Amino acid sequence: MKNNRLLFSLFILLCLVRPAAAVVMDKWLGQTVYVPIYSHIYADDRYRDTPFLLTATLSIRNTDPERPLTLKSVNYYDSEGRILHQYLDKPISIGPLGSTNYVVPESESKGGAGAKFLVEWVAPAAVIEPIIESVMIGTKMQQGISFISTGRVIKGSPAR
Repeated sequence: MKNNRLLFSLFILLCLVRPAAAVVMDKWLGQTVYVPIYSHIYADDRYRDTPFLLTATLSIRNTDPERPLTLKSVNYYDSEGRILHQYLDKPISIGPLGSTNYVVPESESKGGAGAKFLVEWVAPAAVIEPIIESVMIGTKMQQGISFISTGRVIKGSPAR
């Protein structure tokens, strides 16, 4: 009787356990990615007129181990949507598993709390979606702050 219970329990367990599904990575031929950047924030009600200035680093990482991608444009905009800086004079390639970054210095205060990057990239063949994010960091007196923002695809060409 105990053997039957054990076999039945084992059978139920095997029915419930499914083979692990293969992870399918989305592949793309190109994207336009919106990345929030905070050139400053307001950290305290007492300092509403005095923003906490931050250094922002835009990080672009090609996650595909086999194929390159090409950055067509990396543009920085202020809170009102006006372009402040175009970081590329011509397209650049990022090799497999390569990365690049662009820095908005702490001294740049024109972007504001609603600043952003638009990053446009393309690839000659379908690639795994890159990681595009920003890292903000700042220190004032004995206070330090750091955080990240993740890019969001606003336009893209998925591989079929």
